[in-house]
Amino acid sequence: MEMMQDTGGSIVSMFRRASPMSFPAISQVDAYWEGLRDGRLMPDRAEIDPRGLESALEFTFILEHIAPGVGRIRVAGMHLSDLLGMEVRGMPLTALFAPAARDRLSRTLEAVVNEPQVADLTLTSDRGIGRPSLNARLYLAPLGNLGNSVPRVLGCLQAVGKIGHGPRRFGIEQVQMRRIVATTAASRLPDAAPATLSTIPAFAKISRSLSQELPQAVTPQTPARRPELRLVTAD
Repeated sequence: MEMMQDTGGSIVSMFRRASPMSFPAISQVDAYWEGLRDGRLMPDRAEIDPRGLESALEFTFILEHIAPGVGRIRVAGMHLSDLLGMEVRGMPLTALFAPAARDRLSRTLEAVVNEPQVADLTLTSDRGIGRPSLNARLYLAPLGNLGNSVPRVLGCLQAVGKIGHGPRRFGIEQVQMRRIVATTAASRLPDAAPATLSTIPAFAKISRSLSQELPQAVTPQTPARRPELRLVTAD
């Protein structure tokens, strides 16, 4: 597995894992993603089970990569809403960052989706009256999205310290990238099951309702065969 670190200019062969003691949520999300990947290039979005991230759900989110450098938050734990002081679903990830850091964040997101790579960002917080300094880390890992052309990204943002008055926005101190290499024959994502109306919950419900309301189809009966002639002889 090739490892790289981007410190804004220099690249070294190193990837510093999030300390389980300082940022346990990020450590758990990374271990969960690697476990799901199981030697493939990446796991699929449909494989994510919240039960596997139970103790990290507060800090976890899923991005929808909707344009170059733009990731929209589809679902997120309450920690992100607490940091921004409002609901974050549907907002771009850049809303959590200071303007000066947004271009670097966008370039990092593109590397995660297109290389693909795993990103680990060390963040710095703004500070002021009612806004104490925060230590924070951001984790981004790619997800497959079978049957959909819009890529997804599994993310985790954990800030340690008192949040204070929101919104809290971050700068980027360091970006570390881990290049992903498939190591097993399972490097290809599993084939998607063919979609049918009955497999889509909304249509399945409609189908059940219709089957109860409409009369059962009458099976046409085969017309009785006409008796065949037989030659009868008399002695």
